[in-house]
Amino acid sequence: MIKREAKQDIAKLLEEFPAVGVLGPRQVGKTTLAEELAARINPEPIYLDLESPKDYAKLSEPESYFETHKGKLIILDEIQRAPELFQILRGVIDRRRREGQRTGQFLILGSASLDLLKQSSETLAGRIAYKELSGVNALEIDAAKQGDIDQLWRRGGFPDSYLAKSDDASMRWRLNFISTYLERDVPQFGARIPAAMLRRLWIMLAHSQGGQLNIAQLGANLDVAATTAKRYIELLEDLLLIRSLRPWSGNVGKRLVKSPKIYIRDSGLTHALLNLTTLDDILSHPVVGASWEGFVIENLLSCLPTGVTPWFYRTSAGAEIDLIIEQNSKTKFAIEIKRSLAPSVSKGFHLGCEDIKASHRYIVYPGKEKFLVNKQVTAIPLLDIMKEIQAMK
Repeated sequence: MIKREAKQDIAKLLEEFPAVGVLGPRQVGKTTLAEELAARINPEPIYLDLESPKDYAKLSEPESYFETHKGKLIILDEIQRAPELFQILRGVIDRRRREGQRTGQFLILGSASLDLLKQSSETLAGRIAYKELSGVNALEIDAAKQGDIDQLWRRGGFPDSYLAKSDDASMRWRLNFISTYLERDVPQFGARIPAAMLRRLWIMLAHSQGGQLNIAQLGANLDVAATTAKRYIELLEDLLLIRSLRPWSGNVGKRLVKSPKIYIRDSGLTHALLNLTTLDDILSHPVVGASWEGFVIENLLSCLPTGVTPWFYRTSAGAEIDLIIEQNSKTKFAIEIKRSLAPSVSKGFHLGCEDIKASHRYIVYPGKEKFLVNKQVTAIPLLDIMKEIQAMK
């Protein structure tokens, strides 16, 4: 069993808020984590899977059901299947507050983010806190002493994929996961998108991992309108399967690029879409550098403190930084990501660091030792920089 670092944060939020929402893609471990937390916090938690007709039927009279189980932590899984519950939860939470029960009432799990956040922000403002659960990260497997970073990069962070008995078994799990999303989960969100079309889009994104988003070109490649391609991208973002990394927006008097960079969030899915099973397969493929970059970015963002903003930086003149982590006006990490044991940075990186006034300059590389590349730039292993980012808290 791999201990999830988010567990402590969620437990703390349950002590402070009446409701806590945990967001993450399917199969990332939300339910397992929720049940572990519930058993520790409440001796008789109630678990309802809203995709189960039997459990859904229990909420035909939700206020009566919640009243019957007052005092127990109620877990509502796949809440996006019953968005009408948000309005009812508001009334239940406010009534219990007046009765003295102020925190730890509901633990809400969701596999989609944008609509869910919009609805809950309108009805549960001040009553709910959210925590995103990503895949297993490098710190978690290091603490559990299960596998290594290359295995995590190769297989991705979905627990069943990472812990599979072999690379072949892991690949089978990921291919089945992809098919299930295309054939079952996407239609459940009301999106009338042909599965074959969405698979083509996903494969295109895998081939261009970390590239800047060009909606017009993407639409042309798919033979659909740009507005349709944009809707497809937004759907995959909403399902927490891809990430848009926004360009730096600080006013530095430069011509900055305006398009976001797009990453498939799980490196294992990237490799499955490209049929890359072994480490040798990945290392010999053109996607290797971009795949490593996306993997590092997801790991770093998984331990980012609340309120700390990630960006990338690129100007038309060629100055470029893979990732900027900005805590405040004085603390800015400029991070270059290289899949090389002898990493170096370009002149464009130094120019970008001067533009944004970076306080720390790093190259994240796959080695195990931290060392100075020059007086200003430090080469640093992934685990070490994740610990530095955590220390921002």
